[in-house]
Amino acid sequence: MRKWRDGDATVTVGTDTGECAVPLRIAASYRARTRGLLGQDGIEGALMLTPCGSVHTFRMRFTIDVAYLDRKFNVLAVRTMKPGRLGLPRLRARHVLESEAGAMEQWGLRPGARVEVHVTAASDA
Repeated sequence: MRKWRDGDATVTVGTDTGECAVPLRIAASYRARTRGLLGQDGIEGALMLTPCGSVHTFRMRFTIDVAYLDRKFNVLAVRTMKPGRLGLPRLRARHVLESEAGAMEQWGLRPGARVEVHVTAASDA
């Protein structure tokens, strides 16, 4: 089992028309997962919380898309959450991707899809 660390990466989403590479920030430490997107007005790309099975949007400033992923990075569910909401836990979810609302639809990210995470060398230490 991989030990994740906070840092930068790229997530690749396979679609019918090809692949889409998206900048990714990984939040693996307790402190980084707790902070998440709080206090931000938006995000370029996505944030991956790991390990994580559910999220909330209390004190968030913007609506987000949330994708729940299993251990093999298969997408279990994709939801759009407005600020002030509590998401239901997903039993098989191990990772969660968060992005600005509408971004995941543009990337072609939907249930049943599989994503790949490519950690940058500086973050892979």
